[in-house]
Amino acid sequence: MASITLGGNPINTNGELPKVGSIAPQFQLIKTDLSVATLADFAGSKLVLNIFPSVDTGTCAASVRHFNESASKLENTKVLCISRDLPFAQKRFCGAEGIENVVNLSDFNSGSFGKDYGLEMTDGPLSGLHSRVVVVLDENGTVKYAEQVSEIADEPNYDAALNAL
Repeated sequence: MASITLGGNPINTNGELPKVGSIAPQFQLIKTDLSVATLADFAGSKLVLNIFPSVDTGTCAASVRHFNESASKLENTKVLCISRDLPFAQKRFCGAEGIENVVNLSDFNSGSFGKDYGLEMTDGPLSGLHSRVVVVLDENGTVKYAEQVSEIADEPNYDAALNAL
């Protein structure tokens, strides 16, 4: 379990992030067109998993915008923005913001991604949502970088994540 904060107040997650050097857990998430996406669908590409509580918060929106801008410059790399938001909200946000270089995926129906990756918040006002995390995977699904942002309201270390590619 990781101990993080929201506005300085302690919050816990259900586990630990996948370790650098390990193979990332498989997942099934919902795309904005309501089809299913799995980790296997992205085999052969480097991945930045930008994980956050909700696209409808300022920090989460900032991370999507930042990675959207960076993604257009990255070779053989996809940015997956993952939250428990409904796919409709993810699609609305990206349409309104002109965001086209990321793939939005939702864990709304089961929350299994958050549980399997050890990042589901287990207490506090956002209990059940994902904590703010960035995980970078190589083309074979090996974890190259994992950051659990210690204060939910803070942005991740973009440079460290992108340098891990």
